[in-house]
Amino acid sequence: MPLDPKIKQNIIDQFATHKGDTGSPEVQAALLSEAIKNLTTHLKEHTHDIHSRRGLLSMVNKRRRLLQYLLKKDNDRYKGVIDKLGLSR
Repeated sequence: MPLDPKIKQNIIDQFATHKGDTGSPEVQAALLSEAIKNLTTHLKEHTHDIHSRRGLLSMVNKRRRLLQYLLKKDNDRYKGVIDKLGLSR
C-alpha cells in the first residue's frame, strides 16, 4: 500500500531538515510511521493477513533502528521527532 503522493510530500515538508531533503532519518521515520499507521488499520480488518503483518514488523523494526541512530547522533533531533510523531520513548 503506497502512500498518497500528497500526504507523502506533506510529511517530507514537515520533517525535512533542509530543502530537497528526503533521506534524513527524521523524514524516513515519519514516512515509516505513516505507512505503519495505514497498515495497522488494514490489519485490524484483515486479521489473517500474515504476509502484511510480517511487513509491518519489518517497518516497525526499521523505524526503531532509525530512531536509535538518531538518538546516538543527536539527542535534540531525536526528541523533536518523537514529539512530532507522538511516539513514546
